Amino acid sequence: MDFSYDDEQQALREAVRGLLSRSYADFENRRRAVAEDPGFDEKTWSRLAEMGVLGLPFAEEDGGMGAGPVEVGIVAQEVGRVLAPEPFLTSVVLAGGVVAGAGRSQQRAEVLGAVSSGDCLLALAHAEPGARWTPSATSVTATAASGGWTLSGVKEPVPHGARADLLVVSAALPERAGTGLFLVPPDAAGLSRTGYATHDGGRAARVDLDDVPATPLGAPGEDATAVLAFALDAARVAAANEAVGAMQVALQTTSGYLESRRQFGVPLKTFQALTFRAADMYVSLELATSLTAWATMVLAAGSPLEIAEAAARAGLQVARAGRHIGQEAIQLHGGIGMTAEYSIGSYTSHLTALEHLLGDAHLHLGRLAGAVADHDEVDPLQ
Repeated sequence: MDFSYDDEQQALREAVRGLLSRSYADFENRRRAVAEDPGFDEKTWSRLAEMGVLGLPFAEEDGGMGAGPVEVGIVAQEVGRVLAPEPFLTSVVLAGGVVAGAGRSQQRAEVLGAVSSGDCLLALAHAEPGARWTPSATSVTATAASGGWTLSGVKEPVPHGARADLLVVSAALPERAGTGLFLVPPDAAGLSRTGYATHDGGRAARVDLDDVPATPLGAPGEDATAVLAFALDAARVAAANEAVGAMQVALQTTSGYLESRRQFGVPLKTFQALTFRAADMYVSLELATSLTAWATMVLAAGSPLEIAEAAARAGLQVARAGRHIGQEAIQLHGGIGMTAEYSIGSYTSHLTALEHLLGDAHLHLGRLAGAVADHDEVDPLQ
């Protein structure tokens, strides 16, 4: 099987890397971008739109580029390499994926076309306090009235929810009919958004809904649990690609530090125990990279059940590798690795945030363990 990128995919990688490197190769530029709201560079976001990057996952009839998971993974890796704070994962892949899966043709064209052009920052308001990455909504409820639908409850955290131009909100449907999806504009009556910075420099918000009027996404009253589950799995694969990009740079930075830093008159790389630890980091990275590449290909051609399993397998390995590589990178840097002025701590922080955004190692392990019961027992003596 050929795992290499074709010419167009390689050109996409080079173009995105060039743009993001100009913006964030100097890590101080990233510090300045995340220090003030909205937490990312609006000009860089517009340039990504001009390149067609924001429309990659969407069909051409919806205003997108009609690309696949491999191209999305390429962009996600480049975002991870420089810790670009632009919400490609949460706004384009996750929220956009929900609209692409549930929206009517007119809704898809209007919303996804605006996302692709950079005119609309989309946010998915799905997570609820106390919930653990499920595809169902419980505490936010939808009520059907003569004049339409209203939503009540709390969503938190909502990535970039305070800056979003449009919210996609999940809510429990009446009479336990499942989970519905709704579009809510930022100026809707009864809507309150409280934004805050996350530990890795990102942005999230608490969204309070008090009888907020909302427009159903897709058919009114339709259960969208399966759409949410698929969109979450697709976003998990993209997040794994982003983590791989971040881990690549964390390992490169650590290896460079061991080569340049001198102790007792010799480079740190001459100490065998340190090089062994760096080698273990490399093994973790290679395992995560391989499983992520496999999961990306499954996402491109697999069934929903196969995709769910692939996302869990990749998510588990990436979560373990991210923790291992991040912690070892700080340890091998010594005291400077603990300072806020040095980049390696930010990479570890972002890897931690990615793990907990869509599901941590415990979630993925539980999903995989739960599927074991679906297999027949094997007699070890036969």
